[in-house]
Amino acid sequence: MLCDFLGRVIIEPTVVEHQSGQLRSMTQTARAAMEAEGIQDSIVGVEVTGIYHRPVLQAFRDADFDTREVHSFASAHFRQTLHPNAKTDDHDLEAIFQATVNGFGLSILPVKEPYLSLQQYVRCRRTLVKQRAKLQTQIRDKLHRTMPGYTELFENGHFFDNRAAIMIAKAYPSAELIRQQGAKAIQQYLKSHKVRVMAKVVDKVIAWSQQAVAPDDCFTSCSDIWMKYVTLHEVISSQITDAERSIASFLAQTPYILLLSVPGINVISAGEMAGEAGPIEHYASAAALNGRAGLFPSRYQSDEVDRRGGVAWSCNRRLRAACILMAHNLIKCHGYYRGRAELMRSKKVATRDIECRIANRANRMVFQLVGGKQVWRGHGVNRDYLLRKLMLFEQSRQTDVSRIASDLTAAAMHLRGAVAQAEARQLPVAPQRRRGSVQSIGELLVPLLIRLGAIDRESLESATSEA
Repeated sequence: MLCDFLGRVIIEPTVVEHQSGQLRSMTQTARAAMEAEGIQDSIVGVEVTGIYHRPVLQAFRDADFDTREVHSFASAHFRQTLHPNAKTDDHDLEAIFQATVNGFGLSILPVKEPYLSLQQYVRCRRTLVKQRAKLQTQIRDKLHRTMPGYTELFENGHFFDNRAAIMIAKAYPSAELIRQQGAKAIQQYLKSHKVRVMAKVVDKVIAWSQQAVAPDDCFTSCSDIWMKYVTLHEVISSQITDAERSIASFLAQTPYILLLSVPGINVISAGEMAGEAGPIEHYASAAALNGRAGLFPSRYQSDEVDRRGGVAWSCNRRLRAACILMAHNLIKCHGYYRGRAELMRSKKVATRDIECRIANRANRMVFQLVGGKQVWRGHGVNRDYLLRKLMLFEQSRQTDVSRIASDLTAAAMHLRGAVAQAEARQLPVAPQRRRGSVQSIGELLVPLLIRLGAIDRESLESATSEA
């Protein structure tokens, strides 16, 4: 629908399918009608509907229209005011028009790579982690019906992190089979599959098998089901690892990599923050970041009534979740924020409230570090070396050494002066490799270390020639 400023309808409401031809025809028709009416200035208002409004939004942007996004709350407000007892598509279009001309059309700054890909991988990993957590509960349930008490043998719920525990259960899926095989046969089986295990772990399993209760009547079917679940669990875990490799690579291309210098913030926390917050240039201050995340209490005031409620409910929930995750890690691992949290606990502040307050305060630090291209300093807490932190994370995910070197080089682009040299001194330096040997990460980092000033090219060449 096309209207002039006074609301006179120029183009009646028209159905447009999300196809390239129809979208192109829509923009051309709007342009022709504007020229015929002598309209020089125009604004296109598109109501936000999840992701389904984006093709229309992009079509008008590509056609050089001043395109604005209208939040559904704004259009609903005008629709309910104009037509309180009726809701139709035409009334929705009228409400979108009223919201746009009254200044509720928002100019959203476009987000480009690497933030777009980082956001997708962060959300993908989050979904996979939730699915794996549900699957682990199902595996424990079925396994308890076939091998009661077996998962409790492994401390702190690390059953799924113990490769030997899962392999023993898959090879000998009952207490009776474990008793028949004995410790020596089990150790030999694990050794043949190149799985290292301490003898006391196998002895613990044997001791359990000798006093285990009888399995459920549906032993056969439950065993088959939990083994299939374990196979699916391994697939999901592999996909999570792949997603984490991608998160590390894209994070290294953004200034949010500087957050790794803060003790308690790891690659996943920084990646979640970067993916959901987007470019720091889109925020005028740390207060804008906190406002978008809704890290402040709601309030109701009328006459003499003035009460504060819970945390604000109208916000970007994914961004707030990323901020709370970061705050949780800081409370656990960072001395300064842990001290502030303990002070709040002594004043009987609720745990959720503590995390929101720490997240609000931590976002000021995020804005300063990322916006100012700085690393952590102050409050009597030493900083972490972010390049080494990134390297160790990727090595734990068995990332290819060439990719690690590329990511470290990209991350080093955000470092300056003495900080860059201090970071480079924490990286390994390898001499010339022997013929036929595998290239190490230290060799691939030599160009980066030379550029950062950690080593001298002449001294390296002389050391290589002497070798």
